[in-house]
Amino acid sequence: MKIHRLPALSDNYIFLLHEPEQQIAAVVDPADATPVLRTLDELGANLIAIFNTHHHADHVGGNTQLLRSFPGAVIYGGAEDRGRIPGQQVFLQEGDRVTFGDRVAEVFFVPGHTRAHIAYYFAPVQADEMGDLFCGDTLFSGGCGRLFEGTPAQMIRSLDKLRNLPDSTRVWCAHEYTLKNLQFALTVDVDNRDLQQRFVEVKAMRDRSEATIPANLGIEKRTNPFLRWDDKHLQMVTKANNEVQTFTRLRGMKEHF
Repeated sequence: MKIHRLPALSDNYIFLLHEPEQQIAAVVDPADATPVLRTLDELGANLIAIFNTHHHADHVGGNTQLLRSFPGAVIYGGAEDRGRIPGQQVFLQEGDRVTFGDRVAEVFFVPGHTRAHIAYYFAPVQADEMGDLFCGDTLFSGGCGRLFEGTPAQMIRSLDKLRNLPDSTRVWCAHEYTLKNLQFALTVDVDNRDLQQRFVEVKAMRDRSEATIPANLGIEKRTNPFLRWDDKHLQMVTKANNEVQTFTRLRGMKEHF
């Protein structure tokens, strides 16, 4: 399975999954149909699936037009998003599995950003390969999504599911927020050498207009404060008494950064 990263809107990424041997494709969170249709035409591929993580317009905006162009495509989304995702035909729950080509994805229910958010994890086929996590706006490179419909406790449980995946996992999150997220992270974790090094690397990448996605989950675990609510240093910085309070205060600090 080949993954094409398609920039869209101001800072979104759409992910086009392509199986060259069968000339089939699937798309994750099509904010806009135009770059998807253009890439499908270049590849000569037939779109068979749309995998949505949640209902926000910058993730489902292209659904209707894509379905008009490929009426055989199946639109997937979370069961709790029933009625909110255009054209949704399959309603997924925690532990369900979806297939594309020779890859199988496990579905994680990850509420927090929205009440119905899901993520798709394609485990590697071979032992020496990397898994691929499509997590929408739950986990960002260096950060996490805002809590529009969920609670901090829900978001911690959701992020904990994702941080327990293998360190080699590639994180395909839906926005190019990495540099700003790391700028914030340094304000609460200034002595973290892994974070310092990562910031320098990401700054250089963005200066060259390079994408920072996919991220590496192992690096996220060491540098992303929103995966480290149980870290004693961050608990001290936030003057928190427990893990939920630590996360809540970090998220509040980020909102005002």
